Amino acid sequence: MTNLRLSPIEMAITRLEPGAEIPAWAWSGGWSSVTRTADEVSIVHAWELSAAGEGRSGPWRMLSCAGPLAHELVGVLLALLGPLAAAGVPVFVLSTFDTDHVMVPSPRLEAAIEALTRAGHQVVRPPEG
Repeated sequence: MTNLRLSPIEMAITRLEPGAEIPAWAWSGGWSSVTRTADEVSIVHAWELSAAGEGRSGPWRMLSCAGPLAHELVGVLLALLGPLAAAGVPVFVLSTFDTDHVMVPSPRLEAAIEALTRAGHQVVRPPEG
């Protein structure tokens, strides 16, 4: 069983061309991740930080494993992604040094939570207000 925390905000994934300058908004807000490869630059960020357009996907909701997780653990993502795949819920996954983050499309959030709960995981929702 994995304990997951649901982020209170909607997220976006924005794709930029390889070698693109990282926009200032990518460093704003409470959460962002920038990944640069030879083929692209991907930025995960709060939905409201970038304008709609080509290269932006979302909105997404993020479920984060309660961490930190030991790097020697095996099967954490498999245990989460299996039930989501069986329920037909698309995912976007990020890992940080301390933990794993699974993003699901906002319209599929309740189906994702139901599938994860059925599989024995606990999802903690943010306080309302």
